[in-house]
Amino acid sequence: MKKIFVLTGEPSGDKLASKVISQLKRSRSDIEYLSVGGEHLKALGIKSLYDLKEVTYLGFTKVLLNVFKIKSKINETVKEILKFEPDILFSVDSPDFTLRVAKEVKKKNSKIKTVHFVAPQVWVWREHRVKKLKSFLDHILLLFPFEKKYFDKEGIQSTFIGHPLLEDNGESKLDISQTIKENKKIFSIFPGSRLSEINVLIPILFEFVKKMNNKYKDLFFIFHTTTVHVQLIQNLLLKKGFKNCGAIGDEKIKTHILKSSMFAVAKSGTISLEICNAKIPSIIIYKMGMINFFIVKMLVKVKFANIINIAANEEIIPELLQSNCNPTNLYNSVNKLLSDKLALEKQVTKSQEIIKNFKTDRSSEIAQSIIESYF
Repeated sequence: MKKIFVLTGEPSGDKLASKVISQLKRSRSDIEYLSVGGEHLKALGIKSLYDLKEVTYLGFTKVLLNVFKIKSKINETVKEILKFEPDILFSVDSPDFTLRVAKEVKKKNSKIKTVHFVAPQVWVWREHRVKKLKSFLDHILLLFPFEKKYFDKEGIQSTFIGHPLLEDNGESKLDISQTIKENKKIFSIFPGSRLSEINVLIPILFEFVKKMNNKYKDLFFIFHTTTVHVQLIQNLLLKKGFKNCGAIGDEKIKTHILKSSMFAVAKSGTISLEICNAKIPSIIIYKMGMINFFIVKMLVKVKFANIINIAANEEIIPELLQSNCNPTNLYNSVNKLLSDKLALEKQVTKSQEIIKNFKTDRSSEIAQSIIESYF
């Protein structure tokens, strides 16, 4: 039996990893897996060393406050990986955690091949990190074609494979009549997958929904979250007495509801690509603590938060960040877009032009062949 250890650090990485591992599992049965993963890898029958939330931290201050806990978790993870003795360590995203683990594993056992998926965003900040990766990574799988030049420059093996979440997997239709009542139009809301994000954004989003309800009577707001946090959001909605809101955590239902939506408001991140891919107009929001914001402001080299806007070098999808991320601004921005059909169509058309460059339609197959080449 061959062995692969799958290392993730947050729900979005777990979801991406599962796309590749699912492809590997379909093609061969001679691989044993162990992971640090979440619900998506668990659904594939892959055991996780511990709960993913134990290593999911957001922002610089959070990391600093938990530095000893993180260091302890890194050491524990390295120890377990070495004990498992995998042929390949397949790490996905969350570079501040996964790459630190990969570096230590490679140092202690150079025979273990290290393949990392989702390059650190060196095009946004900390470009100097690229040089350090060469000593402990055998291969980097890239989501975006423009990333390759950074790794080629340092002689690091890298392959643009495209974004697995942008591929059409021909999912069957689902009956969502029990979720959406009274033939209302679906308005999707994505408050983030981390508790820290949810705590910051939910109060803003709830006030926004109140303002929307004063004008629009035909909307049903669906909060998309993880299975871990769905009950929390449902309880908060119940507490606020919202009649036209719900929360879902099931991935298949979430995908179908997004495709059936007329608009979306989402926390900046991977989900924005899925929204664009579904051809749904949207607005991006994000808010973090002031200390974190000032640190990011000093380090970041790009004007935008959203990958679509970064790639286009223009604000195709409106962004409401920091102090601009408030209920009034959000309501005004959504209201303005909903009353301008031409602007909605223009956003969808332009975003489609950008994301077509992020697709290969066989990303998981390309990733599979690269991983297998290291056995």
